[in-house]
Amino acid sequence: MLDTKNTVELRILKTMLGLYIVFAIILAGLNYGYVSQAPPSVGAFITRLWHFYENWIKTLFIIIGSFLTLRIIGTSQRSIMRKRNLTGFIIAALIVHIAAPIFLHNHEIYFFAMPLPWTTTPLQLLYPDSSIYLSRYPVWGVAGISAALVFYVCVSFLVIGGTLLLGRRWQCSTLCLFNGFASEVFAPAFPLIGKNRKMKKNMLKTFTILRWIFLLLSLFFMFWWILFLSGVQIFGNFQVVSQIENYKYLSAELLMMMFFWVAFIGRGYCYYCPLGTVLSLLSKLAGQRIVTNQSECIQCNRCNIACPMSIDIKSMAQIGQVVADSRCVGCGHCVDICPTKTLGYSTKFLDWVHNKLG
Repeated sequence: MLDTKNTVELRILKTMLGLYIVFAIILAGLNYGYVSQAPPSVGAFITRLWHFYENWIKTLFIIIGSFLTLRIIGTSQRSIMRKRNLTGFIIAALIVHIAAPIFLHNHEIYFFAMPLPWTTTPLQLLYPDSSIYLSRYPVWGVAGISAALVFYVCVSFLVIGGTLLLGRRWQCSTLCLFNGFASEVFAPAFPLIGKNRKMKKNMLKTFTILRWIFLLLSLFFMFWWILFLSGVQIFGNFQVVSQIENYKYLSAELLMMMFFWVAFIGRGYCYYCPLGTVLSLLSKLAGQRIVTNQSECIQCNRCNIACPMSIDIKSMAQIGQVVADSRCVGCGHCVDICPTKTLGYSTKFLDWVHNKLG
């Protein structure tokens, strides 16, 4: 790969990532921590500013960042998979952050673009006494709430159906507007401080434990709300449960995700994302894998270096065995970087399409 450390494009990309992190923390903190205590006019202004930033500025960053990332990669490697990733995120951002808010008159529709068990926001919106319902009803009305829930159901079917056909690549490397987009759009800029580091074995074991802990936590909140909405008498107060989940999101997910961007790697959160864990199980049904025998592996180790999920692809390529690791997000960085084109991304559906066309 070319040395891009001193390029103008890389400095601009790092600056954009830094601004995105700083403004996100400041505006999110004000919106979620201060608005409820602020005078109505000030609170309304902060909320509008947060919506504008989260929708329009974020989409602008995705578009510009995608262009810069491709410029930085340049001709030093193939970028077929990267281009598909970035194109998918640009389209997803234009739909979720621009078109849908305008069409549905809902500037927070992005909250409903991640299926269960990632968040119980849609479930909480079904309960008239929940804080989410009470805060949204005066603004959205019944029609707006119904539209948000319909949008959520459509997105969920799209993600699940797409994953069963195309594997985890469909969501994690094409549609995810929480962490997936940043990991691709700002890929050359990670980390903001220090050098890019790979996960050590002990660290991987720790994150393996964390991914199942976070999945169990997310499933707990999901089933708690399902039982609660079903009228089943269960322990706990819905306001307390909602608050705990909110703290989990802000601390262990949002802030930790940005911490990884600053000091570690763009895909840090992907190691324990509860939705990603569920989709990795669906990807097994889809037959997601990295094919390693399309030509001859020369053991250059570029695939291992390029992989943002610290998967040992080289060892499998040496013996021509497929890589079917549950951590794989299907980004295709290894496929693009392989100098002998021995690697390829595939699923059962993609194999069927290839056979039909071939």
